[in-house]
Order: sequence, then structure tokens, then C-alpha cells
Amino acid sequence: MTATAPLRIVAVAAGLSSPSSTRLLADRLAEAAREKLAAEQDRPVEVQVVELRDLAVDIAGHLVSGFPSAGLKQAIDAVTGADGLIAVTPVFTASYSGLFKSFFDLVDNTALTGKPVVIAATGGTPRHSLVLEHAMRPLFAYLRAATLPTSVYAASEDWGSAGDEYTEGLPSRIRRAGGELAAAVTGRTVSGATRALTLDDGEDAVVPFAQQLAGLRVG
Repeated sequence: MTATAPLRIVAVAAGLSSPSSTRLLADRLAEAAREKLAAEQDRPVEVQVVELRDLAVDIAGHLVSGFPSAGLKQAIDAVTGADGLIAVTPVFTASYSGLFKSFFDLVDNTALTGKPVVIAATGGTPRHSLVLEHAMRPLFAYLRAATLPTSVYAASEDWGSAGDEYTEGLPSRIRRAGGELAAAVTGRTVSGATRALTLDDGEDAVVPFAQQLAGLRVG
């Protein structure tokens, strides 16, 4: 990757309806990361949203045949080649959707190694927010991704809420998650890996990616 190559942010949205609150959350997270990246560095930023509802038949076909369609291969390549990933699913039966899981079943379990990922979910009630921790975070741990501290859950009542003095509203959580993704991406030189320190770095070297995330709050 050259110094002028664009930074690539890819958001995967597993919503089934149109319009979809899952797609809306993916768009807002991607825009938050894009704005932060544009403000803090000079490289261009490219954002792509992969809507899994458009690939549902192709995903099922690949699971049966073992051969991806051209569109599905492009989506998988976009995800594995991204500098930063956003993964958003609706909550079904207290977990991620079958479509979401089926897509990531097709991603090689080493292809996301070290890649920073923001996980997010939408649901009708706040009671399902733990899906982020008991289902999505373990999934991306298995895929060896670097899941960022702030995850975002949006219940129906969160849309349009600004929060109060005791809680953060959805817009604030989106900005925080986007900022963490931007910080992780700009600390990287190649997709899927952190920058290796060299002797030229000296004592003032950039801290490793894991240390950059220390102290960031989980949300």
C-alpha cells in the first residue's frame, strides 16, 4: 500500500427490511469513522457498505456448493481487504441473525487477523444488548480480529434520543465507536496487521496497537 492509497472502511449490514435500522446504524458508524479520519490525516477515505440481504441467495448457494458468486466474492474481498470493519446485525432469538453468521462462516478464520472491528446490533428492546458481548465479540475473537472496546446497541427507543446527564445517547456512542476505529486504522500501515517497530523508531516509537486501545471505555 502506498502512502497515497485510500483508507478503506467497510460496513457489513445484515438487516432484512428496507429501509432498515441496521443499515442506518452501519451508515452512521461508517460516517463517524470517515469524518474522524478525514479530520486527522491527509489520505483519502473510501467507505463501502455490504448489504447482506442482497447476497442472501448467493450466501446459501456458496454454503451448499462451495463456490461463491462474483458478487459474493467481491463482498468477501472487500471485508478481508478493509483497513477497518464495521459489523452490524439485527438481533434474532437473542443472538446475531442467521444471515450474518452464514456470511462470516464464509470468511477464512485467519483473514481478519488483527483487523480493527466495531461490532454493533439493533433490536426492539434494550434487554437484548448483551448480544454484543455473549455472541458477537466471541465470534470475532475466533476470527482473530481486534474488536474495539466500544460496541453499539440501538434499541427502537434509542433513535432520536440524546441521552441525559447519567447516560450517553446513541449519537454519542456512535461518535465514540467511530473515533476508536479511526484511531486504530491510522495506527496501521497494512490491512489486517499492526505496524512492526524497527530500530529507526527509537525510544519514542509508536506504541503497539493493543496499548493504543488501553483505557478506552466499553460501551
